Amino acid sequence: MYTTSISLVRECMESSKIPPVSEFGSVDPAPAGKITNISQLAASMMDEEIEMFHRMRAVFALRNIRTDESALALCQGFEATSALLRHEIAYVLGQMQNPVVLPHLIEVLSDENEHVMVRHEAAEAMGAIGDRSVISMLEKFRNHSQPEIAESCIVALDLMEWVQSSEFEETTD
Repeated sequence: MYTTSISLVRECMESSKIPPVSEFGSVDPAPAGKITNISQLAASMMDEEIEMFHRMRAVFALRNIRTDESALALCQGFEATSALLRHEIAYVLGQMQNPVVLPHLIEVLSDENEHVMVRHEAAEAMGAIGDRSVISMLEKFRNHSQPEIAESCIVALDLMEWVQSSEFEETTD
C-alpha cells in the first residue's frame, strides 16, 4: 500500500498538479475519501493496519459530512495510537465548529498523558468552535508548564474575545 501513496505523489509532481484547497479553505494532507457511510469511515479511520494516508482520507470525509454524527465519529479517533491522527482529528473538529464535540476536546486538553501536539490542537479547536462555556477550562490551562498548551489556550481565549469585539464586526461587513 505504501507504493500507492508514493505513486500518487509522483503522479501529481510529474503532471504539475497540486493538492486542491478544501471547502474549509485548507490544503489537507490527504483528500477526503468518496465514501459517505459514517460507520465505514469511522472503521477506516481506526484501522491501524492501513496506511495513514487512507486513514486521514476517512477523517476528512467525516469532516465534510458536517453532522453531529460525523463529528462524534471523529471523536472515536482520540482512541487511536497515532498522535498525528489524534492531532488531525482535533484540527478538523475545530474546522467543523460543532459544539457537540466540546466534552471530548475538554477531555483531551485535560489529559496530562496525552501528547502535547494533540492537547495544543484541542485547545485551538475549542477556540475555533467559539462556545464561551469552555472559557473556564481554557483559563485553567493558560499557565500550563508546557508552553504549547499554555499558548494555545491563550490564543483560543483571545480569539473568543476578538469575535466579541468591534474589530470582528468590521471584518465581517
